[in-house]
Amino acid sequence: MKLRELSVPGALEITPKQLGDPRGMFMEWYRFDMLSEAVGHPLRLAQGNLSISARGVVRGIHFADVPPGQAKYVSCVRGAVLDVVVDLRVGSPTFGTWELVRLDDVERKSLYVCEGLGHGFCALTDGAALSYICSQTYNPVGEHGVHPLDPDLGIRWPVEEPRLSAKDGVAPSLAEAIAGGLLPDYALCQEYTAGLAVS
Repeated sequence: MKLRELSVPGALEITPKQLGDPRGMFMEWYRFDMLSEAVGHPLRLAQGNLSISARGVVRGIHFADVPPGQAKYVSCVRGAVLDVVVDLRVGSPTFGTWELVRLDDVERKSLYVCEGLGHGFCALTDGAALSYICSQTYNPVGEHGVHPLDPDLGIRWPVEEPRLSAKDGVAPSLAEAIAGGLLPDYALCQEYTAGLAVS
């Protein structure tokens, strides 16, 4: 597999090597050792999630308090999504920047999202199934969101009328999240992930 760092530091695109013959296909979609080497610490596997979305559904932008945050390893096992990673770490040199990556059941890429980054996606097909393993279990008190259609973020979603959940539809703008002190601190995120390397 090949790992490529995105323009948002702490996010990686993982492209597997698919081995196919008339019987079907085989691939390694996750390698503990390769990811650990790339990010500097092991990914703790605490929870696995599966979401299935209709075409045009947008989910996110979600993030968690750091510490402990919630790193994610995201794969699209059916259909296609346009996945987005947003740097929400206040004080980061790339704060507010984002990058889109297509995840689908053809190239079968995955995406690693470190603690402190925002994550979301748009379903490009009906029944798009996104699987993601997480470093921490869900904590409703420490989970937050930024409105995915916030013009200050300017994410170019590929649908004219994105379908949002009620919760995502009332999420604060980036400016409101900054003013409310909701966003992770870059230095604290760096300190926390550095500690994972030695624990």
